[in-house]
Amino acid sequence: MTRLILATRNAGKVTELRAILAEAGLPHDLVGADAYPDIPDVKETGVTFAENALLKAHALARATGLPAVADDSGLCVDVLGGAPGVFSARWAGRHGDDQANLQLLLAQLADIAEEHRTAHFACAAALALPDGTHRVVEGRLNGVLRHAPTGTNGFGYDPILQPDGESRTCAELAPEEKNAISHRGKAFRALAPAVRELLG
Repeated sequence: MTRLILATRNAGKVTELRAILAEAGLPHDLVGADAYPDIPDVKETGVTFAENALLKAHALARATGLPAVADDSGLCVDVLGGAPGVFSARWAGRHGDDQANLQLLLAQLADIAEEHRTAHFACAAALALPDGTHRVVEGRLNGVLRHAPTGTNGFGYDPILQPDGESRTCAELAPEEKNAISHRGKAFRALAPAVRELLG
């Protein structure tokens, strides 16, 4: 069984990708980057989600000599020209401060009318092999932004994005409901054929 490294130390993401690959009939031995604690985190210097995903996947593949999968994702708000985009996790200045990011974004959109509060979550998922071969695919989840956070599931901007066709935010959906429609779920499912093609 081919070992695949996922460029994350987030156990939830590893579990999610493991389930998606198994659904696609690809029962690879998937482990997170925490299995290789000596490998430093990769700086996300790309200006697109695809560039950042590829940076992480190639760095991990080179460091381990094994195939690696990475993703990069964020929220793109139409009225902000696609921002926060690749800066989603550090929109308020400090990386990973979900609460500050949410509050800043809501303040920036406070006077924006309902019809202009459209946005989407975007995710790029990349597979890289030690020889430099790679594939990258993208997924998105369209929706509208609420005026206040609702729900306790998920993370990031989940409490304010209400997917099209839903009356609940992403943070009000059960994990399996969210995975079925999410940008990350779509991207990883779209990556499954590339895993089959390159790894068998």
